[in-house]
Order: sequence, then structure tokens, then C-alpha cells
Amino acid sequence: MTVIAGPSFGAFVNAAAAAGTLVVQPRMGFGDPDQMRAGLLATKAADATTVGTITVDSYTRVGAHAAARTALRDGATLNGYPLVVHSVDRTRAVLSGVRDATFPVQVRHGSASPLRIIRSLTSVSLDATEGGPVSYCLPYSRTSLRLAVANWRQGCELLAERSTPGRTPHLESFGGCMLGQLCPPSLLVAISVLEAMFFVRHGIRSVSLSYAQQTHPGQDAEALHALRVLAGEYLPADVDRHVVLYTYMGVYPSSAAGAARLLAASARLAARTGTERLVVKTVAEAVRIPTIAENVQAMELAAKTARDTEVDPSTEDTGVLAQARRLVTAVLDLHGDLGQALAIAFERGHLDVPFCLHPDNAGRSASTIDDDGRLRWSAVGAMPIDVDAPSGGGPRVMTTDRLVAALYHVAREFDG
Repeated sequence: MTVIAGPSFGAFVNAAAAAGTLVVQPRMGFGDPDQMRAGLLATKAADATTVGTITVDSYTRVGAHAAARTALRDGATLNGYPLVVHSVDRTRAVLSGVRDATFPVQVRHGSASPLRIIRSLTSVSLDATEGGPVSYCLPYSRTSLRLAVANWRQGCELLAERSTPGRTPHLESFGGCMLGQLCPPSLLVAISVLEAMFFVRHGIRSVSLSYAQQTHPGQDAEALHALRVLAGEYLPADVDRHVVLYTYMGVYPSSAAGAARLLAASARLAARTGTERLVVKTVAEAVRIPTIAENVQAMELAAKTARDTEVDPSTEDTGVLAQARRLVTAVLDLHGDLGQALAIAFERGHLDVPFCLHPDNAGRSASTIDDDGRLRWSAVGAMPIDVDAPSGGGPRVMTTDRLVAALYHVAREFDG
């Protein structure tokens, strides 16, 4: 399906959603410009409604641009596109005839210090990216949270300056994907909402709120509903927004059949909950970086599965929305400046990501997979929520054996 909604990323996704179509997107990045261009062209030509991705390499992510330059000079293979190192003309050539009103492109990076990346993407007329002061700090760096907040404040303001009457820059919160797995949904929802609010307060008028598929489809549907409800409560009505779901980000099935089943499950979850965009994974995720063809195969499988799935907005209420609302409210009560409030919240343990080793994370929370397959809080530290009531055999201590079992829970389930 061809969607034409002008060049703005958010407008494109919402136009597709209005037509009843799920937008699918790869996690694609190559160091070689010709290969990056080929990947974008293949994504655009896929039998699906797609948006393009330029994912940067790990050197660029941490600001090691000299190392990226050396790798290019020596012919080394990079795990992404070194946007800052490649010249403006080279990247414009990659995008020429690719990015247009039917095919917006987003830059994905993972940096707690995004200014040079944002300057580079805007220099080639791109204006869609993702991340956040919490979600691109705690899991990926040793940068202090307060410094990451300051960096992202500048990054938002720089991106917002690119607004024109015909273009609205877009920023996606990665907050719904903290550590990829074993983080109960209420905290994922709360951080995604808080980061979207942070973006808006610093000039961004088009945002997306993320959530990563977890261990139980019913709980995931409940979380996506909570995310949409809280976005409606806390974001201004005139801010363009949509929800993006990530196919499971933890240990992936090792078999091609298991990987395909998990991808299809994420597409069904997205379609039945009315989620506007899905970031896919491929059959190769457990073993290597996927090829362009494998990315296209994944997008087409997800799109077909979504087309065959009916929307069903009904969800259970096991307390995800109430917990997430309490977390958001507790942060907002700490300080009038949301960036300051986020830093204080982590200092006091009012936000606390389980199994996260960043020095600014309190590390007193813990989670477990209960007998019914749902993620539950087994310890909440100083967060203003209660430990979840367990199902089945009562409280479970997260021993080493149980942690390993939890990490492989989804892979084993879908590998059969």
C-alpha cells in the first residue's frame, strides 16, 4: 500500500493507521553507503507499508568518531552506519531518490550524547530519530543521568529548530524498551510517557511512545492500552503522536520457525491493539546481523500477519495502568522541571529498573515471571507501587537458576 502524507514521519505513520494499515520497520544499518542505500531501497520496495531505518554503528553511538573513521579507512565491517564520519554529500547520495513523501527515514542510534548525531542527520534533511534521556543512558552508557538529561534537552531543542510549516520533526521515546526484557510493563509505560513529555516540553511536536513485547500477550495488550491512555492524559492534544511496538528484544528463538512464530505474535499483538508501527526482528537475530533479504522477509511476514488480524481493543485490568500512573505522578511531583524530576526520581529510587547496573540506578527492584507467564514485581524498592500479588505457588525469589530460566523463557516457548 502506498501512503502519501507529506514528508513528516509522524504524519506518514498516522495516515497509514487511519487507512487501517500497520507500518513496519527494520532495525537496519550498514557501514558501507552502497549497502545502506540498497537496504533502504529494498525496504521501500517490500510488500508492506514501511518506513526506512538508518541505524548508526557502535562507535558513533558512544562518540568514538576517530575509531569509526579508522575502521572505514581499514575496510573493517561496522555494525551500523557511521553518520557523523560519512560526508554530507555521501549520505545525501544514499538518500537520493529513496526518501520521499511515500517513504520517510528514521535515524536510530542509542546515544546518551546525541548532539553530533542530530546535527549530522539534520544536515542531510532528515528529522526523525529516537532515544531519550533515560532510555539511552541507563542501559547503554556510564554517562551520568543528569548529563544525559542536559544532552537530550539540547538535542530536542536542536531538532525542534528544524520545524517548518510543511515539516514536523519526530522523536520516539525508547523508554518502553528498557533492557529489552524482564522489566514489568508499568515501568516501561511510565518511562515512555515521561520521556515523551520531556520531548514536548523542549519543543518537539511529533512523538511516538514505545513498548517492547514481553512475556504474555494479554499483559502486553494491557500495557499498550495503558500507554495510550496516559499519553492522552499527559500530552497536549495538539501534539502528533503514535505508539510503536518492538518485537521481543530479549534472547531470541534459535530456530527459524520459532523466530517466525515470535515475529508473527508481535504483529498480531500490534494489529489487534491498534498499534500504529512495528519494529521487527528477523529469523537470524539469535546468530548474526541479518541480511537485507531477511529484513524484507520479516517485514512482509509481519505485514501479512497484521492484515489477517482483526482489531480487538478489549484488555484485562491487572493493575498496569494504575501502577504506571502512580509512577508518572510521583515523578511529576518531585520538581517543576521534568529533567530535574527524572534525575531526582532515580536518585531516590522512585524509578528503579530491575537488573540495570548503571550507577545512577538504585538497583533495589526485582521482577520475576509468574506461573501464568506474566512479568511481576517481586521487589519494588522505594518505588510508590506495591509488590505484585503472585499467582500459583506464592512468592518466588529470583535465584540464579530462575534468572537464567526467565531470560530464556520466550525463546524456549517459541522454539517449542
